[in-house]
Amino acid sequence: MNKHQKPVLTGQRFKTRKRDEKEKFEPTVFRDTLVQGLNEAGDDLEAVAKFLDSTGSRLDYRRYADTLFDILVAGSMLAPGGTRIDDGDKTKMTNHCVFSASEDHETIRNYAQVFNKLIRRYKYLEKAFEDEMKKLLLFLKAFSEAEQTKLAMLSGILLGNGTLPATILTSLFTDNLVKEGIAASFAVKLFKAWMAEKDANSVTSSLRKANLDKRLLELFPVNRQSVDHFAKYFTDAGLKELSDFLRVQQSLGTRKELQKELQERLSQECPIKEMVLYVKEEMKRNDLPETAVIGLLWTCIMNAVEWNKKEELVAEQALKHLKQYAPLLAVFSSQGQSELILLQKVQEYCYDNIHFMKAFQKIVVLFYKADVLSEEAILKWYKEAHVAKGKSVFLDQMKKFVEWLQNAEEESESEGEEN
Repeated sequence: MNKHQKPVLTGQRFKTRKRDEKEKFEPTVFRDTLVQGLNEAGDDLEAVAKFLDSTGSRLDYRRYADTLFDILVAGSMLAPGGTRIDDGDKTKMTNHCVFSASEDHETIRNYAQVFNKLIRRYKYLEKAFEDEMKKLLLFLKAFSEAEQTKLAMLSGILLGNGTLPATILTSLFTDNLVKEGIAASFAVKLFKAWMAEKDANSVTSSLRKANLDKRLLELFPVNRQSVDHFAKYFTDAGLKELSDFLRVQQSLGTRKELQKELQERLSQECPIKEMVLYVKEEMKRNDLPETAVIGLLWTCIMNAVEWNKKEELVAEQALKHLKQYAPLLAVFSSQGQSELILLQKVQEYCYDNIHFMKAFQKIVVLFYKADVLSEEAILKWYKEAHVAKGKSVFLDQMKKFVEWLQNAEEESESEGEEN
């Protein structure tokens, strides 16, 4: 079977679709076109946004994204390190940029809107803009203090509205920025702008998602990487919410380590005196209150045993185990608040582990007899300090014992009056 050669069109030129046309500019020509357009738009940011929107169909934003963002932020193309390439030639620069704007939140927010509109229109610029901001943060040393402030405000606002991810902050951990104090100073301004847009919970949530919640101390040189120094620096700057957040994060980390070590010591059946000494040392070293430790001890003690699956046997097993460790719990339940926390932990545990539902009252009575819990704490728990989990079941279990405590208290009072 003969194959016929397909006909070929000669002398025909195929026209590129209009939407695929781009002017083949070099960076300098791209710069000149952009600078001219920005200068013509002037301080009218609506006009700037419209110019950038329409020019994107003609200029190759994808190829020259770094030049585009350099000019919008700094007014000029930037050399490695952050110096202006065209510093000597004012015709190749524009004063209509972030660095030349007024140093107030509302003005910088208006500039942030220009970036928002541009990136919404040209979605492919999203990653390029993230890279640009990481780069600019590395260049902070080359910028004046006023320029650093405006960049910090812009970054905070863009973090607040979700245009930028919190991962851009990793650039601040660079040695030279940290050693010269630029990183911490910049971070304070950035967080202030961020918190002007979003509440503290939103900010700290973003830091957690970016795994930066545990790295905040790295904004300071090694010899100043302490929670106390961070707390004072940020509190003095009006950012107490961040200081409190860091303290909580450090405390959580410390508690996890403490829990891990306690589990190990319990599995090795270390003497209670040794464990008491260890916990007291950790509390002192990490400034941990008794109220933070008592719940952790309860969890560790209950995790140290493989419990019987039969409800009728688990109560006996639990009482035997808890009687052994009651002296340990007694040391760290010397305050009324600690006792209430322990009672609430026991209540939650018995509710969450169904085989323990009927053991709650027996555990409380054991702790009362072992001087872990006082009658005041038990009565307060019964009247007002219980949690919602299994409330009706556990209050019913405790009713007779509470009545006995109240009667004993009344008898004691009447005897005191007679004497």
